Amino acid sequence: MTSGTGRTSWFFPTFGQAPEREPFWFLGGQARILLPGAATDNRLSLMEFADPIGHGPPHHVHEDEETVWFVLDGEVTFFVGDQRHDLVPGQVAYGPRGVPHSYLVRSLEGARIAALFSPACIEEFFRANGTPVAEAGELPPEFDRATVMASSDAFHLRITGAPPSW
Repeated sequence: MTSGTGRTSWFFPTFGQAPEREPFWFLGGQARILLPGAATDNRLSLMEFADPIGHGPPHHVHEDEETVWFVLDGEVTFFVGDQRHDLVPGQVAYGPRGVPHSYLVRSLEGARIAALFSPACIEEFFRANGTPVAEAGELPPEFDRATVMASSDAFHLRITGAPPSW
């Protein structure tokens, strides 16, 4: 479809469950790919993460992607370089490529975060290391962090430290 400017424009409805929108377990939380890179010529991708209290990925660096996090629900602390950002719903944090970052979910009810990656393709790392959610209410499977870390090189993702803690 073409907009009035002559550019190709896309509309992605938020209803229904396209296969790429199916939730999957990742590091003890759930993730969904809302907008895959394939739909944007790999310019960007959008994911949603739903994580329990105390959850945080290891400190890591994306060598290729910029990241923007938008807190949808809950309270989350983002660590970007040597800065700390305590965010609540509606607030945004930015993670430049090449800068170590992580986050820690602080709210009892957990948190939901939208993450925009530019350029895209890192969503394939999450998909490759995730496990499909079979039933609502099930507990996440055990995660082999060593396997996840071993696959990170192919995506120019470098682990730089342990997950944050209280």
